[in-house]
Amino acid sequence: MKIVILGAGQVGRTAAYHLSREEANEVTVVDVHEDILRDLQDRLDIRTVVGNAAYPSILEAAGAAEADILIALTSSDEVNMMACEVAYTLYRTPTKIARIRSAEYTSRPQLFSDEALSVDVWISPEQLVTEYVERLIHYPGALQVLDFADGRVRLVGVRALKGGLLVGQQLRTLREHMPRSEARVVAIYRSGRSIAPEGETVIEDGDEVFFLAARDDIRRVLTEMRREENPVKRVVIAGGGNIGFRLARALDRNNQVKLIERDAGRARRASELLENTIVLNGDAADEELLIEENIDSTDVFVALTNSEEANILSAMLARRLGAHKVMALINRPSYAELMESGSIDVAISPQTITIGSLLAHVRRGDVVRVHSLRRGAAEAIEAIVHGNAVTSRVIGRRIDQMRLPQGASIGAVVRGEDVIMAHHDTVVQADDHVILFLADRRHVEQVGRLFLGNGSR
Repeated sequence: MKIVILGAGQVGRTAAYHLSREEANEVTVVDVHEDILRDLQDRLDIRTVVGNAAYPSILEAAGAAEADILIALTSSDEVNMMACEVAYTLYRTPTKIARIRSAEYTSRPQLFSDEALSVDVWISPEQLVTEYVERLIHYPGALQVLDFADGRVRLVGVRALKGGLLVGQQLRTLREHMPRSEARVVAIYRSGRSIAPEGETVIEDGDEVFFLAARDDIRRVLTEMRREENPVKRVVIAGGGNIGFRLARALDRNNQVKLIERDAGRARRASELLENTIVLNGDAADEELLIEENIDSTDVFVALTNSEEANILSAMLARRLGAHKVMALINRPSYAELMESGSIDVAISPQTITIGSLLAHVRRGDVVRVHSLRRGAAEAIEAIVHGNAVTSRVIGRRIDQMRLPQGASIGAVVRGEDVIMAHHDTVVQADDHVILFLADRRHVEQVGRLFLGNGSR
């Protein structure tokens, strides 16, 4: 598949990294900064073109005429939309994806109808991050909360801690603890190493556990892994930019929210638009300000400024001053891993959150949703199974009859309105939505051949 990526910022570089590693993808990256492209080309097997991503001559040089997909990820909404228009008008590029940040555009869906702008799919990293953080706040104790099957099934990552009902016991006892509910543990990481989740596997204090459950059962499963936490009431947000403001607006009615913003003009605009949120003009790394605002009684402190250094410092300070849980927006994966192993509870990676949306539209086969996990090392996929018992390798077979690669497991099957937690004797049928967990994303192609395409037995 020939893919042209416009923009080599954080999101663009992450997309190039993931897509160039998959077999049969030919990736070209366009950016105005030659030094960034040179560094990217030294590390990845890609082509690069220097220039303005919306110029017809630059798109032509990048191979837009032969491209299967154009992904516009520059920092400018207008450049992204214009690039899609040019690619469609001149080259009839089949699939055009654009990053759109401003609510001025995204709040008007008619702009992206079939008769309007030539943008097939638009993504907003800011909105995706906002929804991601909102889910984490809704489920105290969770490290990740990811949606499948239109939100009916969720994959939750949690750190098992002493006090959880299942800690120190075998996984098979989960069904005894929750006889009227079903959940499936799909992965366990212990000291960074993957542990196969068998019935005899004992959950230990400190394990990172990923489980699938129906939305209404998530809180019950969380209490199996760690002592139950009270619902979040008080939230302090550092940064009133796109993400911070959206999060404050999302939490405004049901939580006690304080928003700290350094820029006086931005703070004033936020205070005018938010009904119940208390907006403070100041520095979130100011110890006196945090103490004055009773940071020690805060349930969640989340740092969402444009500076990851400022986010790390303010979150570490908030933790030292008594905030119950702290989160920080961190772009660099090495920083995120370092911080999560120490003084920050959750490191939020915009690239990891965004890449899943891109992959769901780029992957061959009928892929509904993709979530990147553990800094891109693992993946969770929702795919629709097509074909029949003759043409498909999985339809009509029990799960224990399927040749899944090592580290891959089927967590759930969604059939119409029914959510079926997968067991060894679950039989896959045509048009099922199958939710898969891959401990090693290098097996994506192998799983794709098994589930996402047709092939004889």
